[in-house]
Amino acid sequence: MRVVAGKHRSRPLISPKNRDVRPTTDMVKESIFNIIQSDVIGCKFLDLFAGSGAIGIEAISRGAEKVVFVDSSKESINIIKQNLQVLKEQATIIFSDYSTALSRLKNAEFDIIFLDPPYEFKEIKSVFKLILENNVLTSSGIIIYESLFDKNVNKDVQGFNIIKSKKYGITAIDIYEVE
Repeated sequence: MRVVAGKHRSRPLISPKNRDVRPTTDMVKESIFNIIQSDVIGCKFLDLFAGSGAIGIEAISRGAEKVVFVDSSKESINIIKQNLQVLKEQATIIFSDYSTALSRLKNAEFDIIFLDPPYEFKEIKSVFKLILENNVLTSSGIIIYESLFDKNVNKDVQGFNIIKSKKYGITAIDIYEVE
């Protein structure tokens, strides 16, 4: 696992040994950032369900002004800290479940929120609801949701519109904006 582009391009990242963490592949990561590249520079970026932190670190490398990492796994939090230390970067790291973290981040107004929960996670609509209720996303902000591709899943979320969807093997990427 490595940083794909930006000031830390090609730098290796530590990845969790925990099999529950599934780092976003370089191909998917590069595709996501190609789609949002003009929005990243100077943005406030939230990496929720951060895992190894690779997506948030990619945002830092590509010029995000502020990045916040959230994860409920102590191992993931330690790996994010190690990766940031190796790259000599600063960021906010929150060791918490998504619900508590979104409450703590009330009115933070991020420009980009990246969601990559475990594939078996069933509460995604409550995550979107909490983002709206706590005013965690700017009115012009976007949410990038990485999930297991399933053509039979309804991805409509109240208060949001899907503006782009892509499929990469078993991975689906959906980008949402506020209605």
